[in-house]
Amino acid sequence: MKAKIIITPKKAVLDPQGKTVQTALEHMGHTGIKAVHVGKYLEIELAGTDVEAARQALNAAAHQFLSNPVIEDYHLEICP
Repeated sequence: MKAKIIITPKKAVLDPQGKTVQTALEHMGHTGIKAVHVGKYLEIELAGTDVEAARQALNAAAHQFLSNPVIEDYHLEICP
């Protein structure tokens, strides 16, 4: 199995890296960009076939270690 985790800053949290990317894109002539949010993307290869057990374990890992739940949200997807 393969798991994909996307971690992004919460909408209410200032994202200086995203603002820098937005400003750079505007300077390059790209207009109409309302906001940019820079995050992390992880792919995790898993042994086994129990999708629900993997989901529970990875939700715990994402909440406790991979993301900062105070300032970040995450989305978990598991592909059997």
